[in-house]
Amino acid sequence: MLKKVLIANRGEIAVRIIRACRELGIATVAVYSEADKNALHTRLADEAVCIGAAKSSQSYLNIKNILEAACGTGADSIHPGFGFLSENANFAKMCEESNIKFIGPSYKVIDLMGNKSNAKELMKSAKVPVVPGSEGSIKSLEEATKIADQIGYPIMIKAAAGGGGKGIRLVRAPEELKESYEIVKQEAKLSFSDDEIYIEKFIENPRHVEIQVLADEFGNCIHLGERDCSVQRRNQKVLEESPSTVLDAKLRKRMGDAAISAVKAAHYSNAGTIEFLVDKHKNFYFMEMNTRIQVEHPVTEWVTGIDIVKEQLKIASGEKLEYTQADIRVNGHSIECRINAENPENNFMPCPGTITDLHLPGGNGVRIDTAVYTGYKIPPVYDSMIAKIIVHASSRAEAIAKMKVALEECVIDGVDTNIDFLYQILENEKFISGDFDTSFIKKEFDL
Repeated sequence: MLKKVLIANRGEIAVRIIRACRELGIATVAVYSEADKNALHTRLADEAVCIGAAKSSQSYLNIKNILEAACGTGADSIHPGFGFLSENANFAKMCEESNIKFIGPSYKVIDLMGNKSNAKELMKSAKVPVVPGSEGSIKSLEEATKIADQIGYPIMIKAAAGGGGKGIRLVRAPEELKESYEIVKQEAKLSFSDDEIYIEKFIENPRHVEIQVLADEFGNCIHLGERDCSVQRRNQKVLEESPSTVLDAKLRKRMGDAAISAVKAAHYSNAGTIEFLVDKHKNFYFMEMNTRIQVEHPVTEWVTGIDIVKEQLKIASGEKLEYTQADIRVNGHSIECRINAENPENNFMPCPGTITDLHLPGGNGVRIDTAVYTGYKIPPVYDSMIAKIIVHASSRAEAIAKMKVALEECVIDGVDTNIDFLYQILENEKFISGDFDTSFIKKEFDL
């Protein structure tokens, strides 16, 4: 087993990882920026090291400072969490070169799957269904025009190194192509330091369904069922659930088998997610692979009873998976709501500030993942998500009712939050019936 893990992240995911390490008897090292001096993860870890100023580029994205902190504290491994450096192949490679275990896949796999166009070609070779589009990256506007004409409008132009809803644009007609092409190239360069782009056919009003996978370093791999992440605003997930209302047993098996094929084709190890789009005819298409833990992993943990972070740590320690596919059972229904410090009435503007009063819900089947507390000052320089409420019940209807009660009980004073907006989603008839897709928020709330 690993001896000491440095968590190269902050907020609720850092706290989540620290707790899993403590349960396994692993020592922990927190890193923090000057803005996070009083953050909860710095208090819970066995050690804490300041790695720079508030700006991410000077702290949580500063590879040199993070590796120095690991070496200086004797950490034998680094868990990157999600965001920041979690899908940075260069960081994973430098960890390996420093004889520090990167808790995730190899840097070669991150590099392969991080480039969306290359990943798509690999999936084709593995017979995993992919969205029609360009063969690799697009080199010119002329090439983009030719491909768009071949597959037909509407199309999506995407950054090959993209993620988090950035570097993506819908093009519905030929006259929109030139401007959109240039905008995506610019955004890709600014956001990912890589202006490589590719084109896909736009799947009208799909469901966004992802399959959680686990794979050890001995070639064993399983999937833990699906999560439905279709409730999105501008390509950003708002609410997730498991299982999905759109999958039947036959489709679930087909998608699970495809996810395993994807894992084997990439020679993947550790935890990961295969993301698919499901169209109105229940055809599914590979979208991308996330080579890290996901924000929404708790819903899978609830319905399967498997601690995914602990499994990451065990796999990184060289252990074999203790489960086979036959062991996996999905029980009941789970829903996660992302609580953000933002103002939905002001275009969801982030609202940093000090939490003056805090009461978080609890009770049977309610889980809270957070790093905030009364008096905590939310920094203005990081993501606005401050907590996740996750519920579990025997049925979807009961899970919805439980989540509504949890949101009603939740009090976060001092900053604006999206709690009321989340409650409106849970009361929406389309959501309650399960008849929704990725256009749900735009159609129902005009947002």
